[in-house]
Amino acid sequence: MRQTRAAAERYRWSGSERDAAWRRRERGEAFPDSPEMLAARTARLIQRNGLPVEAALEATRTDALDQPQMYERILGVAKDLQSWSFLPRGARAARTVARICVAENGREIPIGTGFLVSPRLLLTNHHVLPDATAAASVIAEFDAQVTVDNTPEVSRRFVLAPEVFFVADSTLDFALVLVRPNADGRQAGDTFGWNRLSVQTGKLVIGEPVNIIGHPSGRLKEISIRENRLEARLEEFLHYQTDTEPGNSGSPVYNDQWEVTALHHSGVPRTDDQGRILRRDGQPWREGDGDDAVDWVSNEGVRISVILKHLAALPLDEARRAYLTEMGPESGLGAVTVPPPAPPMDERPAAEPDRLATTPRTGLPAASGAFGGSRHVVFLHGRGQEEGVPEVLRRNWAAGLNGGLTRAGLPTIEPADVCFPYYAQRLLQAMRPVEALSHPPHGAVEAAAPAPGSTRRLYEQLIVEAAGRAGLPGAGPGSAEGLGDSVRRGLSWLADTTDLDRLFIAAVFADVAAYLDDQGVREAVLDCVLGEMPRTGRLVLVSHSLGTVVAMDLLTRLDPAVEVELLVTAGSPLGLDSVHRRLLTGGPRRPDRVTRWFNAWCPIDPVALGCPLGDRWTDGPEEVAVANPVGQAHDIDEYLAHPEVAQPIGAALHAAAPAAGAGAAAYGGATP
Repeated sequence: MRQTRAAAERYRWSGSERDAAWRRRERGEAFPDSPEMLAARTARLIQRNGLPVEAALEATRTDALDQPQMYERILGVAKDLQSWSFLPRGARAARTVARICVAENGREIPIGTGFLVSPRLLLTNHHVLPDATAAASVIAEFDAQVTVDNTPEVSRRFVLAPEVFFVADSTLDFALVLVRPNADGRQAGDTFGWNRLSVQTGKLVIGEPVNIIGHPSGRLKEISIRENRLEARLEEFLHYQTDTEPGNSGSPVYNDQWEVTALHHSGVPRTDDQGRILRRDGQPWREGDGDDAVDWVSNEGVRISVILKHLAALPLDEARRAYLTEMGPESGLGAVTVPPPAPPMDERPAAEPDRLATTPRTGLPAASGAFGGSRHVVFLHGRGQEEGVPEVLRRNWAAGLNGGLTRAGLPTIEPADVCFPYYAQRLLQAMRPVEALSHPPHGAVEAAAPAPGSTRRLYEQLIVEAAGRAGLPGAGPGSAEGLGDSVRRGLSWLADTTDLDRLFIAAVFADVAAYLDDQGVREAVLDCVLGEMPRTGRLVLVSHSLGTVVAMDLLTRLDPAVEVELLVTAGSPLGLDSVHRRLLTGGPRRPDRVTRWFNAWCPIDPVALGCPLGDRWTDGPEEVAVANPVGQAHDIDEYLAHPEVAQPIGAALHAAAPAAGAGAAAYGGATP
């Protein structure tokens, strides 16, 4: 009962917070949590497609996403309207849960629950598996449940391999152990799936439901999804109302999106002033009374983020650390021994100067006669391409676009038919005098920011403004020197709400700041791009990230003989006040020479958090919000792969050319 008594003590000293939450619920607050947690939860719901993007846009169309009332409105939508996938996703999660049994005198006795958190790691409580010796004698029984016809299903049994990997902690009451593969060598996770744990916050707020799957009293698998909610959040534990029984120890505690929020480990009993556990009749509980006699008032689980941070700090050898990396990038454990995944091809961090090619790379012209000879398609890349090969970059853009065109039912294009201006090396060379530092070997965020000066101040403004647009409460200006607290907090907030690396986010905004603030950098980039642009004809200009800012400036300097039929901006920072007020156009005004402007943005793209642009730009663009994959929210190939983004490009390419004299002809889409 040690864990139970500790849970009761924590319940007692957290009573004031719980009472405050109860009073707020009585006043009508459905989710009586802090503004920071409400904002983080809202951002995660949007980020994880916990509710449709359209619902989030509708809720935030007229108001800034920075008020608790707005958060509660979005959370209410997510709580009350579950898509049909709630049930099959729950069934999928349930397959990862196993009954843990111990062999004793020829019998198998259920002692708890565990669940897979990687293809071959099982998580349960320390009091279920206190040491490797105990773990070696148990069986993990998967599919110990009934079928849809309420008949027992044939279970699958796995033994554990604690001699290979076993980590446990009595204070946090967890045990993590390796599951031995079955006879044919197949890992348990390959058959039953596994839960992707996340070290990030925002998975649950006070007042939200929790769902628990386990084996109460050793019975076949059961689920608790009714009359349950989070009551209190402590530093290391969660308290929640839900029905559990002995045997639920080691069960996963899910939110409604079936993300694991906690490891269930104990009920919370009512106690008297002396700390004695009470029975349901009000008398002190005594050994021998049994668990059923206890007056249980709540349940307690260990926060998953706390367990993951504990694991990250353990001094494990490389072999055991490698098992932790299999838990996936969201766990925060993969970066300990393996390098972080490379940023997207279109947004690679700036290279060290001595790693630049000795011969500067130049852009690629389109094939002669492409698109009928009078129409030109131009891809304008973003920052961080110093080590990129223009030909490879152009193929990647075309591959993404062709995927979108195929989904839209339109003909694809040949990469060689696209003009690809390449300004990456010129940008880095021009930035050297303003000391914009490149990606450091050890990942210090400060090194991604410009040196002190006006460029540094603009960089800080961009970070703080973007974080405010992402819902960070109380976002204010950073300090004049160094990264101020608000800038550090803003970077962390952007990383937490978008699942992108802080250094990557800092590097993007640092380069945008350098381009906008330093006239020498701007002129170098524009001269490079203008030298590779067509001089006449009709133009379809597709731009991304920093390239969208360059494109806006470029439109003021294109040859008058060029007609801009379509401008596409994707993953653009043009919605930030600190950006559009520094454009050569002088503010958020649609360029007169653009016939059609189309903007694509993703709600979890940290560079596009100023979108939708229509709220700020006079006569702004047609716009679409798309759901890019987590961790790839800013990738250009992901943007272009959406049929709704590719469609206007394909439509422009297949539109009949307007009359322009005897030599004009309708566009046919292929090289003559």
